[in-house]
Amino acid sequence: MSIHYGIISTSSITPRFIAAARSSKDSQVLALASRDLKKAREKADQWQIPRAYGSYEDLMEDPDIQIIYISTINSLHYTYARMALETGHHVLCEKPFTLSEEESRDLFSLAKEKKLFLMEAEKVVFLPVMQEIKARIKAGELGRITMADFSSSFDPGYNNWFFDASKGGGPFYGNAIYSLQLLMYLFDCPVSKASGICTMSPSGVEDQFVINMLLENGLLAVNKTSITAQTKHTAYLYGEKGYVEIPSYWKAREATIHHSEGTKETLSYPCDHELVYEIDHVAECIQKGLTESPVMTEEMTVSAIRILNEIKRSF
Repeated sequence: MSIHYGIISTSSITPRFIAAARSSKDSQVLALASRDLKKAREKADQWQIPRAYGSYEDLMEDPDIQIIYISTINSLHYTYARMALETGHHVLCEKPFTLSEEESRDLFSLAKEKKLFLMEAEKVVFLPVMQEIKARIKAGELGRITMADFSSSFDPGYNNWFFDASKGGGPFYGNAIYSLQLLMYLFDCPVSKASGICTMSPSGVEDQFVINMLLENGLLAVNKTSITAQTKHTAYLYGEKGYVEIPSYWKAREATIHHSEGTKETLSYPCDHELVYEIDHVAECIQKGLTESPVMTEEMTVSAIRILNEIKRSF
């Protein structure tokens, strides 16, 4: 049986989520909400969504919706995730899940109380190429991985709120979290120390940053992200017997393993919509009656925002 989604917000990720849901096994988007009914209807027509609502509250009153996907501005994630849980809906909430550890804990506690599924949308840990890399690392193919290097850059000009710190804007929360949670997933290991430095845009949010992380297993990692410079958009995992190169790591379809003897191997998992893997995972969890993902766990979400806020304070 299909899981029926209601989507809160017409943000830039929404059409990508809709396309992925359409290619999923057990999910479909039933309704879309904006704070303006005219806009909601226009976007629903454009994206071929059956129902449109002029408020988020109206969407949550639809009895045919099982799960709410929240892609609002960062500062509103907590408010509407809590509202969705209180009205009896499962929730998939975009990263960063909330802007504080306390808010995240509160939502997971409420989800358990209500016996509802709740997860932070973190596509990178569900990508098949990452699962393959994790298996290779566990098998010791590259020896012990001791260093990692991530870089990314993008133009955020399509999001006006992005430059407003009070709304959780800036590249830090939404982009540093990819490398942080990917490392925790690949190595089943928490981050023990983290710090960073940044430059600021005229609006008061960071426009580029460099962060350093140390995992409890001794792995050192760096993340370099910019909205002003063009970076290589690649992650590298360096081990004793070679290294892994992952282009566009946050949405990777392939990776190259470089062995120390000079040979290399390409891992390839082509797909049209990389969000489909997390959507399929959510449906499977709901069908099993779970309140928490065994992959994207409460602890991964809570520890990530705690670490991000520690780094933010060091800027």
